[in-house]
Amino acid sequence: MLIDRALVTWFPGPASYTGEDLLEIGSHGGSLTPQLVLDAVLAVGARMAEPGEFTRRAYLNGKVDLLQAEATLDLIEARSVVLQRAAIAQLERGLSRRIEDLRQGLIELQALLAYSIDFPDEDEGPVPEERVDAAIASLRSGIEELLRNAPEGELLRDGALTVIAGRPNAGKSSLFNALLGQERAIVTELPGTTRDAIEALLSVDGYPFRLVDTAGYRDRPERIESLGIEVAEAYLSRADLILFCAESGRPLADNEEEFLAKWSDGDAEGPTRVLRVRTKSDLQTDAGAEDEIPVSVETGQGLVELRERMLEAVYHGLRAEEETPLVTRRRQARALERARDDVSSFEAARGAGLPPEVVATHLQDAQLALEELIGIVDTEDVLDAVFASFCIGK
Repeated sequence: MLIDRALVTWFPGPASYTGEDLLEIGSHGGSLTPQLVLDAVLAVGARMAEPGEFTRRAYLNGKVDLLQAEATLDLIEARSVVLQRAAIAQLERGLSRRIEDLRQGLIELQALLAYSIDFPDEDEGPVPEERVDAAIASLRSGIEELLRNAPEGELLRDGALTVIAGRPNAGKSSLFNALLGQERAIVTELPGTTRDAIEALLSVDGYPFRLVDTAGYRDRPERIESLGIEVAEAYLSRADLILFCAESGRPLADNEEEFLAKWSDGDAEGPTRVLRVRTKSDLQTDAGAEDEIPVSVETGQGLVELRERMLEAVYHGLRAEEETPLVTRRRQARALERARDDVSSFEAARGAGLPPEVVATHLQDAQLALEELIGIVDTEDVLDAVFASFCIGK
């Protein structure tokens, strides 16, 4: 029985994506025909691919390294132009080359120490301390450069959680719509219109923000509004950036000052970034304080500055160092942090005068961290974690 007239493409290995012989069947679209073709193929002995199986095979066959495999998923899931560009750069081995250079530096430094250990009485004498100092400083600097923007790089995947907050009728929903360029939130003259959080993805100059419009807070809210405020609090506790809205031309109320004091203090890792936005500026002539951004959604005043300030607050490091390869995943950052800590332990042990053979073990640990990062040394747990988030087949 004829199911479809499909296009069949043969990819002989090792030139295929996985390095193995591959056969690709391209059927007509729709929902029924592809399923019938799939059913027919399965009926004659094929099986469904596991999540990420093709890319995993490509890695195991040496077609890509582990960082390139992760870049493949970043490219598929990219929700911003900047992440898409970073993924393309990594597919071209931008980050991989940096890691390999650092690994080679560790190997060369271990070789210097080994020379001092194995040939202590050579005529040339031990390796000069200055040479070791310069090598370790270069290694530390290289690792720190990659780690510097890792938190921002991770934000590129989902977008920086940006919460618009303020009292009822402070212009939050109007600002939300103006930044998006479309009406997503209901805007009325009645306070308390937004009873729940509304979320949308915003791209500012190619950088992603998860923009959230939250319920306005007040001292004695109604029961339904209280539920909305609880949702807002949950978002605020996880926010990467808060846009605090208050109308232009009036002093802040006590509960607004309390809000700023609470959310600007942040936690032990540093203050939450808060931008103070003075809305409805077209109705006032007062320019406001220096740290406030006057905005009018009616005239568009201040929107360009606000977008620029949002970029500066969240993605300043990435914009300043566009040539540095991006670390976009927590796994990558953890491996680099391990390598950095091992290098620091090497310096401490060396400074304490421990024997060279003991000191060198820290360099071996740093090298192992980088090798696991790039996939030279693989563990099944690491591979499972990397490929589990791939879609079926890819």
